[in-house]
Amino acid sequence: MKLFRIRGGVNLEGRKELTAHKDVILDLVIPDLLHIPVQQHIGTPAAPLVEVDDYVLKGQLIADGIGSVSAPIHAPTSGIILRIGEYPVAHPSGLPALTMTLEPDGLDKWCELPKPLDPETASAKEIAERVSEAGIVGMGGATFPSAVKLNLGEHYNLDMLVINGAECEPYLTCDDRIMRDRPEMTIKGVKAMMKALGVSKALIAIEKNKPEAFHAMEKYAADYEGITVVDVPARYPMGSEKHLVQALTGRETPAAGLTADLSVVVHNVATAFAIYGAVYHGRPLISRVVTVSGRAIKKPGNYYVLIGTPISFLTDICGGFTEKPKQLLMGGPMMGQPIPNIVVPIIKGSSGILALTEAEIKERRAMPCIRCGGCVAVCPCGLVPLELAALIRHDDLTGAAKIGLKDCVGCGSCSYICPAHLPLVQYFNYAKGRLKADEANRKKQEKTKILVDSKNLRKEEIKRIRMEKFAKQKAEAAKAKLEKEAKDAEETL
Repeated sequence: MKLFRIRGGVNLEGRKELTAHKDVILDLVIPDLLHIPVQQHIGTPAAPLVEVDDYVLKGQLIADGIGSVSAPIHAPTSGIILRIGEYPVAHPSGLPALTMTLEPDGLDKWCELPKPLDPETASAKEIAERVSEAGIVGMGGATFPSAVKLNLGEHYNLDMLVINGAECEPYLTCDDRIMRDRPEMTIKGVKAMMKALGVSKALIAIEKNKPEAFHAMEKYAADYEGITVVDVPARYPMGSEKHLVQALTGRETPAAGLTADLSVVVHNVATAFAIYGAVYHGRPLISRVVTVSGRAIKKPGNYYVLIGTPISFLTDICGGFTEKPKQLLMGGPMMGQPIPNIVVPIIKGSSGILALTEAEIKERRAMPCIRCGGCVAVCPCGLVPLELAALIRHDDLTGAAKIGLKDCVGCGSCSYICPAHLPLVQYFNYAKGRLKADEANRKKQEKTKILVDSKNLRKEEIKRIRMEKFAKQKAEAAKAKLEKEAKDAEETL
């Protein structure tokens, strides 16, 4: 298949050899406690449906999604809800979030699951609803509710599904192992997604540095009409959905647009595997494959982990640390989030846990920009990172937005290539966060102004009605007085 050239990107040292050759470990012991945040997806946090001391079964709905962009949460195992309150989560702020703490009873007893669906006979709506009920989100890290994307066929004229198996981040091999160890299940999940979207064509994109995964997926895809496995260059950030679509189709996603505008929907390969479980077996998303890697880990590998498992439990399973990590990350080294401490739990979007040594990070002191233009050459979005950074340092966020800040995908290629070691992507993430907060504040002020104006109008209306009523009463009283005086005068005569 012909591929199209995309701009920018960098060639990274993969460091996938630490875990790529190891099978997924399935038989992990259940932790003593599971900490399950209600915010594991983009959108509105789920609302808890349980209370402290409630007994729950494995797979039971314990928090319901609110609104159109949200996702429900299910119990990873059977046990007692010990606590519902604030608990540390993987967020750059380090702030805690509302979390349900579950004490497993060791029985791992399932609740009654919904009946399996046959994608051949089930309707598109039924499949999308099942995915929604299962609480499945984008498992490549974006965590956007998958059912919302499966319903895009109602609003867009779609013609293709792209399955992202690029896994371009260094160290991470969880998707690689899913494709190598569970290819048939993953392909069946893809077929169900095609039915939900109403498309007859699917491309499964796998980077060339994963030949075993490519051959495994190609073997099983041959039995399914419309599914093609494509190998793409191992160049970061090939896993960015907009750039992956451009490489496969030649279609460039417009600024502030969606790939659906190009008639294409992109899902992660791990999401396809989770959808297989929901459609064919009625299982909700309560576990996932996680890569645990980095030179500070004694026994790196891929593990099938319950949602809510503390990272400390996972690192203990891996034999602990070879040395104190210089940095802990959830996700890959390019776009992952720093972890405040190891009590943080695994969530639906946790593709990896990295414990990196000082030698792996190679921290260097930032120096003034020498305007070499290296960041411009590697930016896959065609931006000018050095100009964006200059505007942000001068607090001109509006100016930065005008020259494309919101189009930045936060891949970190500019920071990686910068000879001055400037934390460019951190500048951009900070600025985007500020702009988002400012926009939310502006909308809040506008809403407040509308409410105040509405209140003032109501007060004016009430005042007008009262004045009219008072004037009417006064007129009636004056009329009654005149009538009385006239009557008294008449009686006097």
